[in-house]
Amino acid sequence: MSSTAEMLGEIASQAAIERTTFLVDAARQLDRFLKANAERIRELGGLVLIDDDPDYLSIAPDSTFRSRTRYQDEATGEWVSETEVIESGAELVELYNPAEVYAAFAEAARQAAGLPEEPTGVEDLAGAAGLAPDERVGAGSPYAGAADMWAASHEEPEEPQDADAAARLIYDLALTFQERSQQTEASLLEQFQDTVGPYTHWLGDTMIVDDDDERLTLQRDGLFRGEVIPEEEEQSGRWKKLNTPDELVQFYDPTDVFGDLADSLAELYPTVAPEDESEA
Repeated sequence: MSSTAEMLGEIASQAAIERTTFLVDAARQLDRFLKANAERIRELGGLVLIDDDPDYLSIAPDSTFRSRTRYQDEATGEWVSETEVIESGAELVELYNPAEVYAAFAEAARQAAGLPEEPTGVEDLAGAAGLAPDERVGAGSPYAGAADMWAASHEEPEEPQDADAAARLIYDLALTFQERSQQTEASLLEQFQDTVGPYTHWLGDTMIVDDDDERLTLQRDGLFRGEVIPEEEEQSGRWKKLNTPDELVQFYDPTDVFGDLADSLAELYPTVAPEDESEA
């Protein structure tokens, strides 16, 4: 019979494999999105995707990214800004949640096109299909509905006539790829749960994250369970339960989940982690 350490080693190894697989798949998907929109991005002169001090991310006309970090120098007490050039999707998904990147593309394109706050892709396409307002949103997300409708109506690439049209097309594509990214992430968590089941009953529930506003656990049945206080509920303090992979990926990046799980296991059972960091 395998020892507890061996069981934990299997879980940690599987988490590492799933993390690598996710990053490879996410990088390929992002590269496809960038290639499909390369001419549009060039015509627009690039886009600023995130501009929330200290976080900043933009895409240049050549489809490379610029990321800026700002930190306080401990020695001088002065604030220092550093800009990093990110050449590929593979590098970007190591630093950013792919779903958030697509959401940033959608928001940047919406603003560039002068679209209203509500996703126009959903309203226009759903209205043309004769759907009532409560029937327009699939899976509780306007982005999911927009992605389905875009996929059904844009089988062939559309050539934009100007920057405004290009921004609208990128907006619709960003919503589509955001949904695909979330589906991929949810599928990855499901695969991990299916694989890890034979091992977790040896450990009981394993706490992965336990903060004031979020909790995440790998249960003894091999399923992830979480609960968070969403931003809109900060005043009320009302918790939202996360019982399915589809719900979890709305708040968690699988890369972080697998990494945090491995860290928790290494802390609880020190024998499972390589003594030499180079062996990891």
